[in-house]
Amino acid sequence: MIEVRGLEKQYGSFRAVRGLSFTVEPGEVLGFLGPNGAGKSTTLRIISGYLGPTKGDVIVDGISVTQDPIRAKQRIGYMPETSPLYPEMKVGEYLRFRAELKGVKGKDRKAAVRRSLEDAGLDDMEGVLIGHLSKGYRQRVGLADALVASPPLLVLDEPTAGLDPNQIREVRALVTRLKDKHTIVLSTHILSEVEAVCTRGVVIAKGQLVAQGTLDELYELRKATAVRIRVRNLPAALKSEIAALEGVREVTEVGAASAFVRLEIAFESAEVGDLATERVVERLAAAGAGVLEVVPQSSLETVFSELTRVDDSGGGLAA
Repeated sequence: MIEVRGLEKQYGSFRAVRGLSFTVEPGEVLGFLGPNGAGKSTTLRIISGYLGPTKGDVIVDGISVTQDPIRAKQRIGYMPETSPLYPEMKVGEYLRFRAELKGVKGKDRKAAVRRSLEDAGLDDMEGVLIGHLSKGYRQRVGLADALVASPPLLVLDEPTAGLDPNQIREVRALVTRLKDKHTIVLSTHILSEVEAVCTRGVVIAKGQLVAQGTLDELYELRKATAVRIRVRNLPAALKSEIAALEGVREVTEVGAASAFVRLEIAFESAEVGDLATERVVERLAAAGAGVLEVVPQSSLETVFSELTRVDDSGGGLAA
């Protein structure tokens, strides 16, 4: 569906995007991840044909965005971080206007607007002035705009930016419903958003690719450096014995309730974590302590923060 080839964008001496290449397969929901200033919005504007690259190209559904931008844009529904809405227009009026601009034929326009209203959860808002809507509903209008021409590809730039927790959940639910009909690229720096709705992630920092893959594959890039174990009937002397096991750096009791104890066990390095965890569990079992839960202390937040530490030379991850 999308092939990004050696993409670069330079503003004077500043390189906003540096040799970026990745693909998005049909039917995927791709989380496009990076800290603020990483080049996410610039890349999405280039993919959507609203900004030209300094070098490289983007192929959308077999069509070059640089060589044939009009045909490429017809396959894309783009929702910028701040949708440029007209507050004096009613929701339905605005969407009919946008459908006309996008080339939806007159006889199909009414059905297209109705469908986009339903898909964006705006069924009852067609006659409401955009200026009277909350920010969450304005985001939905921006999403309906992206959907009105039935594009196979949706490009959503920070769709939950500035929303409250309830509105964020609503937008995520909308994206989840839409993923059966569209290939979706969703830009965000909110990690829970990626975990909730995405099938794969691309991580960039300072304009360059630092990692890509399924969420499980991204987790594997930075293995856990600690594990939390919930134990029943922990013998008093056993904590010091665990601390002395090979590969274990520190053992901390982080919570206890009646016979249940939670231990947080830090490893000497992530590389020895799996083997050290096995030794700890074996020692607990041999001592008659019931192991109820073993949870690696790694999250996408940890992976994200480590992956996006890029040195200023553009040569990859910082040491």
